[in-house]
Amino acid sequence: MAKGTKTTNADADLFQSDSRGKEQRRTESKMIKFMSIASGSSGNCYYLSNGNQALLIDAGIPLRSISKALKDHQLPIEGNVVGVLVTHDHADHIRTIGCLGEKFHLPVFATERVHNGINSSRYMDHLPLLSRRNILQEETFRLAGFDITAFPIPHDATENVGYHITAPGFSFTLCTDVGHITDTISHYASKADYLVMEANYDCEMLLSGPYPEFLKERVSGPNGHLSNQETGDFLARTFHPGMKHVWLCHLSKDNNHPDLCWKSIEYRLFSEGIRVGKDMELTVLKRTSPSSLYTLLED
Repeated sequence: MAKGTKTTNADADLFQSDSRGKEQRRTESKMIKFMSIASGSSGNCYYLSNGNQALLIDAGIPLRSISKALKDHQLPIEGNVVGVLVTHDHADHIRTIGCLGEKFHLPVFATERVHNGINSSRYMDHLPLLSRRNILQEETFRLAGFDITAFPIPHDATENVGYHITAPGFSFTLCTDVGHITDTISHYASKADYLVMEANYDCEMLLSGPYPEFLKERVSGPNGHLSNQETGDFLARTFHPGMKHVWLCHLSKDNNHPDLCWKSIEYRLFSEGIRVGKDMELTVLKRTSPSSLYTLLED
């Protein structure tokens, strides 16, 4: 098995600019933008740009869907996206990873265990072999003008990580497929101005729904997913005045509903005196279609 390449700050910078001075000029003048291309059990993909270069987080949907979502905003893949971050090796997060890596020659960043899981997955048409880049949890590297730190998230995958992504004046954290909240998750979420957080299921819908008992136990177990209630409680504890926007991600098709999810969490926040629309923004991401292209920071 190919071991891939361990990523260092210098390695990742090769994908961004020809010189440190050019990179510095790029990051000094930036317009940071974010879009969810898809978010749910059918497939996940997120786009983050500093205005000059961009990265994708996960690619579990067809390449044509990624291309179309970007093209609708006059954003190409080639010459724009410079790398892909992978959270874990479940099919709804990795289906197109190999194609992006081998066809577009984009480096694919994941922990060694996640890469090994990808290489063993029966859902992959192409494996990211030459494009493979190994990263270490809680060791920061640089890509697309951002400082990026992967951190552990409990889930029943080979391994699962969230990403904390920063630039001057900007802090973003993504947590998906969260079995339960840990101190590490709380640490990185509490540092975020912008937070993407899983709210997978409503407890009553799951209990009364069509899933077999073993699957209900898997979803609600400590290595499964977060309920609306768990996410609401977590956000109520984690909110700080600098938290500007929270996006709720990875909703279940069968065990949740966007309006129910939003109202449940908005009510929980309000009970702690946190006013959605005034103190922070709260948005439920669509499962199978792109969100708006959000401008998060503009110089």
